[in-house]
Amino acid sequence: MIELDLFFEDGTRRRGKFEVPVVMGRASDCGIQVSHWRIARQHLRISRAEDGFHVDDLGSILGTRINGNRITRYGPLKKADEIIVGPCLLRLAAPLVQKAASVVVCNEGTPTELNRLRQQSEQYSSLNDTPNKSQNQRQYEQYAQVQTLRNTQDDIPRDTRGDIHSETVQKDLRQELRAGLIRAFDLRRNDVATLSESALKGQAQACVSELLEKSHAMLSQSERQRVLKLVVDEAIGLGVLEELLEDGTVTEVMVNRFDEIYVEINGMLSKHSLQFSDEQAVRSVIERIVYPLGRRIDEASPMVDARLADGSRLNAVLPPISVRGASLTIRKFPKKRLQMQDLVAQQTLPAALADFLRLCVERRLNILVSGGTGSGKTTLLNILAGFVDPLQRIVTIEDSAELSIQHPHVVTLEARTANSEGQGAVTIRDLVKNALRMRPDRIVVGEVRSVEALDMLAAMNTGHDGSLTTLHANSPRDALSRLETMVLSANVALSLQAIREQIGSALQMVVQQTRLANGRRVITGLAEISGVESGVVQMQQLVRFDAKSQSLVGIGLRPAFFEKLERPPERSMTNWFLRA
Repeated sequence: MIELDLFFEDGTRRRGKFEVPVVMGRASDCGIQVSHWRIARQHLRISRAEDGFHVDDLGSILGTRINGNRITRYGPLKKADEIIVGPCLLRLAAPLVQKAASVVVCNEGTPTELNRLRQQSEQYSSLNDTPNKSQNQRQYEQYAQVQTLRNTQDDIPRDTRGDIHSETVQKDLRQELRAGLIRAFDLRRNDVATLSESALKGQAQACVSELLEKSHAMLSQSERQRVLKLVVDEAIGLGVLEELLEDGTVTEVMVNRFDEIYVEINGMLSKHSLQFSDEQAVRSVIERIVYPLGRRIDEASPMVDARLADGSRLNAVLPPISVRGASLTIRKFPKKRLQMQDLVAQQTLPAALADFLRLCVERRLNILVSGGTGSGKTTLLNILAGFVDPLQRIVTIEDSAELSIQHPHVVTLEARTANSEGQGAVTIRDLVKNALRMRPDRIVVGEVRSVEALDMLAAMNTGHDGSLTTLHANSPRDALSRLETMVLSANVALSLQAIREQIGSALQMVVQQTRLANGRRVITGLAEISGVESGVVQMQQLVRFDAKSQSLVGIGLRPAFFEKLERPPERSMTNWFLRA
């Protein structure tokens, strides 16, 4: 015989004595019968052994938890153990005064005001009759507190009360359904490689629908469709990322761990409510992306860069490098590529400066775009490259192909990492050298990071005028210093003076791009390079960013580049630079 206390989410409780072994479930022949959709027909069994009572989960979809941990078998039971079964908490019977605030465990640690009220209300659940104030002052005060708590709970919307565990329940349900889908596909011996994407998705949806029916989950039609979509996406697609990638307002997705996802919308970061069902789901999505590309990611090689089918860029990191679990970052690119007029409309730069940059590209000036991560360098580079004469040939070189240049004559080259044997790597430097043999009119390097800077400068100095590139730096002067460091890292027998001579003759313009605290991406600097004097690269700032008005203004200097033009530029452009 075992005596148990049963506590329910609605605040009610029962105590009963049961012959062991005893089965708990929805079925009418169960010794402990609880009718609820989150409880299986036969959910768990309590039996007796020499050392005490033991609990066995009978294969329920939502499982049995003891002290917060999911179990298949547990024992012996102790008085302090708390068994969670659907909406019910079971515990070995104890005197009423020893009851702890254990109903909170049903919510698996989620701190809500509703649970606090239920917890305190249950603590005084025996106070159903109004006590005499004169007879027992303490009991009367407890009774008054209980009534206040109960009245407050009545004010909470019923929808909130009914769905207090929906997020946790759906996460558990998704885990079980995904595992069931994988088992079903294994048992049916489906050769998924021969199936089309639509056929595979159709079979998966049918299988999950069947599993949902067997689970007897009391879900609305909309909840059922959402769970089905999430499970299928997680099993054969990109999981919750599918929804985020389809959202045109999301520009970046950051998965810190399976249950912590942040997104960038309009330049601002915020935490998203979507979650993966578990750690394995994140790993599966990463593998699904990188393996078809011939990339490798595992504990021996726990970092990878890759590109999605729509051009979005992915970086993924696995444990032990990522301590909190598998992490990934996706930088999306809009389906509609921005044009220069869009940047002007967004106040990224003034119209006069937009015309000036277009003139620089048309007159074949070598331009370096500098800025921090996510400041809009690639977007600006993409737009500038679109101003190249249609009769000229462009060769683009990138670590991970992101550019989508609107030009009729473009060759796109992409670097490649080594394979699992450490062979086959193709670096940016290799591609820059190779591009020189491809008869390019212009070379566009997505970003220079290392020794390829030397080859890029050499290309700019050997007849490939009008080339474009970007790098990470906080100001135009810092950008030149970084270029020097990159060239020095190539271990070539060049003096610092010779390197500066190369930079001074190769570059004509440096554009500084910045992302402000409010998420706006703006051009905050423009510098013209005029050569080297006394061992220092000569640079003239042409604009300044006014922090008060959050706008870019000229500083009263006319660009020296104007003197080399066959025809003078438009008066409005000149006046903008001269207006200090």
